[in-house]
Amino acid sequence: MSENWDPQSAGVLRLPSGRLVRGRGLLRVHRSSSDATVPEFGLYVLGRRPPETAWPAQWLRWPDFWLPLDRGAAIKAIRDVWERTTTQRVEVACAGGRGRTGTVLACLAVLDGVPGGEAVAYVRRNYDPKAVETPWQKRFVRGFPASVAAAA
Repeated sequence: MSENWDPQSAGVLRLPSGRLVRGRGLLRVHRSSSDATVPEFGLYVLGRRPPETAWPAQWLRWPDFWLPLDRGAAIKAIRDVWERTTTQRVEVACAGGRGRTGTVLACLAVLDGVPGGEAVAYVRRNYDPKAVETPWQKRFVRGFPASVAAAA
């Protein structure tokens, strides 16, 4: 099993099962040079292609303040991130680290057992009080359990 994130590090969210995932904004620079801060996989939710990374990564087209352009691909990517968190240091990032990142983190919380109607509050309490910025992002999280069942 891979060494995971330090649970006290900035942006690290502990899901109810104990899995750890880091959320961040790409506009924020991490100044640590420790190998423990380098992800082993990244999911980048942006309207434009993210910069290249030294680790495996996936880009999900997701315009700022909106929803993913391909919801099926988003569900698949979020499931993949959730599965990877058992053995890898995974990060989710958008430009600011709140709206789109918070939405993905809330969907991960749903996959980890948090009811869809409570997942936004869970992420706001444990990650960032301003996470999940728009009404349609909140609705996406609330509907995520149904979306996952439909995609299965």
